[in-house]
Amino acid sequence: MRQLTHPEIVAVEQLGCTAEDWSQILVSDDFRPEQLNRCRLRGRVEVESGAYIYNSSIANYRIGRNTRIEQVGELSCRHESTFGNGTKVATMNENGGRTVRICDTLSAQVAYMMAIYRHRPQLIAALEAMVEQRSEELRDTMGQIGEGCTITGCRILREVRIGKGVTIDGASILENGTLCDDCRIGVDVKAYDFIVAEGAQIANGVIVERCFIGESCIFDKGFTAADSLFFANSHCENGEAAAIFAGPYTVSHHKSTLLIAGMFSFFNAGSAANQSNHLFKSGAVHQAVHPRGCKFASGSYIMAPAAEGAFTMVMGRHSRHHDTSAFPYSYLLEKEERSFLLPAVNLTSYGTVRDLEKWPARDRRTHQRDIINFDVHNPYTTWGILRAVEILHSLEEQNPDSPVYSYNRVQIRAAALHRGLTLYNRAVVAAMGAMLEKGSTTTQYNGAGRWVDMAGQYIAKSAVEQLIAAIEQGQYTSLKEVDNFLRIFFIHYDDYAHSWAEHLYASLLGHAPSQEEIQEAIEAGKAACEKLRQTTENDRRRDCAPDMAVGYGVDCDTVEERMADFKHVRGLF
Repeated sequence: MRQLTHPEIVAVEQLGCTAEDWSQILVSDDFRPEQLNRCRLRGRVEVESGAYIYNSSIANYRIGRNTRIEQVGELSCRHESTFGNGTKVATMNENGGRTVRICDTLSAQVAYMMAIYRHRPQLIAALEAMVEQRSEELRDTMGQIGEGCTITGCRILREVRIGKGVTIDGASILENGTLCDDCRIGVDVKAYDFIVAEGAQIANGVIVERCFIGESCIFDKGFTAADSLFFANSHCENGEAAAIFAGPYTVSHHKSTLLIAGMFSFFNAGSAANQSNHLFKSGAVHQAVHPRGCKFASGSYIMAPAAEGAFTMVMGRHSRHHDTSAFPYSYLLEKEERSFLLPAVNLTSYGTVRDLEKWPARDRRTHQRDIINFDVHNPYTTWGILRAVEILHSLEEQNPDSPVYSYNRVQIRAAALHRGLTLYNRAVVAAMGAMLEKGSTTTQYNGAGRWVDMAGQYIAKSAVEQLIAAIEQGQYTSLKEVDNFLRIFFIHYDDYAHSWAEHLYASLLGHAPSQEEIQEAIEAGKAACEKLRQTTENDRRRDCAPDMAVGYGVDCDTVEERMADFKHVRGLF
């Protein structure tokens, strides 16, 4: 970089440019005066090769190669800044009990540990130190814009660090934040104290404050969020979020939807889905946990604290603080102001199959910042199913003739209990066979014991404890090292899952399974998978049956014409 020559200063002044001090304006060796037109330059400004600035006010910024800036009211770095890095986000707990400090290299897995493992203060302190280290690396008195960016028609950009290939078109105000590579910010967006990860899109009046927006997320149509974390491929429009941890694929599209003080993952909120944290005796401290695959039907409501099992469909209003976390793949219904649980019934729904298939198909990521495991048959949900079977058997043994059973403030009818046991047992056989078929028998990868879903990554709890111990003891001192540990586990996931299934099979047999017995389990698993798939396929057929053609073929005169319209619209060929 070099200072402008006197002829260059004269030339850019003739093009309507002004500067507080031309000696503070630095350019690349191949600079041409035509790169600056009607600019107001203050403080130190660095302009690299091919950059073009028109009718904009700029103070204390480095402008990258081939970046175009037009009609920007204020682009300034007014003081030393870390550009949103280190911002404290009061996720899940509105009073800050699970505060996560964000930075531009944060992953869903690290954020999960910071939010969930508050009972490990040494871990939290170490992770926060890693974020602080990254924040200090970025601390600067000048803002930065990477190469190949387009910034047009914006009002105010203050203390914003901008990566490569970023587009900002018509934003109202962006203040104290980081925009990572290839993200897009649109009209009337307002963002304060934020990080936006690679490839994310935010447009049309969205307002975010103290938020992390993950890779390839889409925010649109006036969605508002405060003190919230959103991870890969989440898609939010119209509604509102406050103090939530939104794992990958959290989706909310409706104006009347409120997500507050909770954890979500692979989640879908129906219209008018609502939550509340109204028990203010101790402040807004309560939370709800909705793990992977949960859905809220239209008009559903939950009062925190509450928790469901993975892949639970919630319908109706629930205000008695249920805890059905032990029952994955269930329906939670309301009848006469009471909550009823239908264990395992979601295993029969084609909607579950569709969800499991659509998530990997809709993966928009290119950087793979978050680790996401899409495996249908896995130790995490299978461990949950085994726990559910144990509880259901215990309930039945306590009172064999009861028509209804009570568990954690929900009701389970006897018929639902028996059907749940049948479906759960079939699912265990299917999952065990699928996991035994993948990976290999090796003592190197021991996946025995409980597993967790760490914001998209299935991982053995023993591995998490190993990682935490290494962090607490100072063996890992950077976010990159933590991420590397998790990615190594992910690479060998199939072997760990095989190990888990083999330990389960051994406990059922009473001895280590032979290769012949493993092959038998694999074949039994395939048969169980086929039975479950037949059930979900029957559910799909019901949804595609002629009875569901109501409203189709509006101007048709025959049933054949109406069904033809139905089939063409639904793609039923």
